[in-house]
Amino acid sequence: MREWKVTDVHVHIQPYELVKPAAFELFKNLGKEDVDFMRRMRDDPALFIQVLDEAEVWRAVLINYVAEEVLGFTEEVNAFSANYAKDYPDRLLPFGGLDPRREDVRAAMEDLLSKHEVRGIKLHPPHQLFAPDAYKDEVKGLEVVYSMAQDAGIPVTVHTGTSIFPGARSRLGDPLPLDDVAVDFPRLKIIMAHGGRPLWMEEAFFLLRRHENVYLDISSIPPKRLLDYFPRLEMVAHKTLFGSDWPGPMVPGIRANLDDVLALPLSEGAKRDIAEGTARRVFG
Repeated sequence: MREWKVTDVHVHIQPYELVKPAAFELFKNLGKEDVDFMRRMRDDPALFIQVLDEAEVWRAVLINYVAEEVLGFTEEVNAFSANYAKDYPDRLLPFGGLDPRREDVRAAMEDLLSKHEVRGIKLHPPHQLFAPDAYKDEVKGLEVVYSMAQDAGIPVTVHTGTSIFPGARSRLGDPLPLDDVAVDFPRLKIIMAHGGRPLWMEEAFFLLRRHENVYLDISSIPPKRLLDYFPRLEMVAHKTLFGSDWPGPMVPGIRANLDDVLALPLSEGAKRDIAEGTARRVFG
């Protein structure tokens, strides 16, 4: 067994039946057997716990979010995420989401926090079709989302980087607008999923160094290329979180990802922060 209690902060256990057919086609490269396994795992949290045990990972964040127009995910994902995690509260951390353009954003956030007891909020600008700082313009509900998450002490994970799904707007994956969010909501814990890969790694690194409460989630970055994207990763390891993005397209597996990350030429202290320490600071 591993010495550390590892957290994978980016796993996609989702109600796949909601996914639009064109988007689900991207999973076909996994092979029929793996797609069938995904469906069985969706219905059986114990099966996923076995996956974590085999990977020697202590706990995982269940990334769920609302992106009805691009992917087909409605707010049904919130009940799914909460129900999936309920029997394993120490090992499965449910994330939820909402469309901040709806009229009753505050009530929706209250449901997420009290009824569903989510451990974080996920926003996906390229799939939700608004920039993360759009509260300054047309998406006023984003201010409510950030403010309530800040007061609740839970993180907001924001997709940064491109997306290959049909209908996605990759320009909205630029992480730099999060600079305004971090300034306007200084106590909000912001997790940049994917570190702006593959276009905006320098912007992501700048935000990490500038803002105390901005963190890096390395999911979807091939571990063997991680130091190409972030050559000064050692410097920000205390703000970096291991994530696999499993079972996304072309992701080999949680254990394979983690083994490759821990094989990088980093100090033991940096590896421990990435695998365990930063997640303890963010999630407890």
